[in-house]
Amino acid sequence: MKFGVLSLGCSKNMADMDNFMGIMTGRGHEIVNDALIADLLVIDTCGFIDDAKRESVEEIFKSLSFKAKNPGLKILAVGCLVQRYFEELKSEIIEIDGLIGVTSPMTLADLIERGEFFYLREPEVVYDYSNRVAGKYSAYVKIGDGCNRDCAFCSIPNFKGKSVSRASESVVKETLSLVKKGVKEVVLVSQDSTQYGRDLNEGIDLKGLLRKLNDLEGDFWIRLLYLHPDHVDDALVDTIISLPKVVDYFDVPVQSGSDKILKRMGRSRNSGELLEMLLGIRQKAPHAILRTTVMVGFPGESEDTFDETLDFVRTVEFDRLGGFVYSREEGTKAFDQKQTVGKDCAKQMLETLLEEQDTISAERLSHFKGKVMTVLLEESGASYTLGRAYNSAPEVDGVVVLKGHNEEGVFLKARITETYEHDMEGVVLDELA
Repeated sequence: MKFGVLSLGCSKNMADMDNFMGIMTGRGHEIVNDALIADLLVIDTCGFIDDAKRESVEEIFKSLSFKAKNPGLKILAVGCLVQRYFEELKSEIIEIDGLIGVTSPMTLADLIERGEFFYLREPEVVYDYSNRVAGKYSAYVKIGDGCNRDCAFCSIPNFKGKSVSRASESVVKETLSLVKKGVKEVVLVSQDSTQYGRDLNEGIDLKGLLRKLNDLEGDFWIRLLYLHPDHVDDALVDTIISLPKVVDYFDVPVQSGSDKILKRMGRSRNSGELLEMLLGIRQKAPHAILRTTVMVGFPGESEDTFDETLDFVRTVEFDRLGGFVYSREEGTKAFDQKQTVGKDCAKQMLETLLEEQDTISAERLSHFKGKVMTVLLEESGASYTLGRAYNSAPEVDGVVVLKGHNEEGVFLKARITETYEHDMEGVVLDELA
């Protein structure tokens, strides 16, 4: 079978699909990038917020149009949107060939080979490692999924279930496989990575997992994403900054800097406690990178609460920040709460927030000018190479542009010659990073 994959939404979906593709190719099936020659196109959907749901539906309809030129093509939508809206999709997109909810990559491969294209069960969010494609030089490794939180804005527990961790040996096995295939950065992802191991009987938590991975042979980075602020404590911070393979990069989504909004969201820590935790990281490791996510327009939002969030962002001086407008989601506690700012106002708030953050990011990044940094080279052109330093996660952050060098998949030393809001430029010093 010739099959293609389109992965939408978060990095956890990408990790799932990389495992799925590895299983399928291991069984003799062929990955293709052209729907016009494929027998099957698998679309891994996202069901988190309106924009993500809209993108998933649009991609489904776009993919269905390929059938005009390839009548034998089957379109299969899988994942979160399907888990959340199975019956609605089945009745409203009658042209689709299959709908499969949240399953493990192995289950998905088994269902496809059996021709069982309509399938909905309890979400199967973690799995043992079997085989996967490696990508190029950076790869997401899923350490868990689901969430035990009860945030008023979030629908994810409704279709992903409670937090579940992968066995540590499965994570280790997958990481080793990737490193042997030339991967230079392993990015650990979960819905809430701080919950890792709490449901296992291994006696190992996130700190223990990081130590296990750090002890593996090979020259590679370990990057950790999605740290819920409730469980970012001194012990975790000390572990991250003490392990040489683990980059000092803290992705801590605070969502708001207003106590009123944090309380309405159902978040546990108030702005003062968040500030103490974040500035504590800065004090322990001044070179550490702080990334966060902020939501604007949540019910109860006003100019005053937004100003409080802006002041919070200015005080912390996050290195990186992602923002989005609140999306009213059925099945959440906030669904019936009255929205206090309109969409246009919320979009303007987001624009203001991101403009403010651009100024902060440019200032934070300027401190690297003249410094020598280790850079992972990822993409070469005729006269330049794009790479990343420890201060940038893949896809969401900036790059380092190195002129006149065209290697890939290696670490090297570079002197940073210029910095901007998100990106840096540099010159290569040597190849022995």
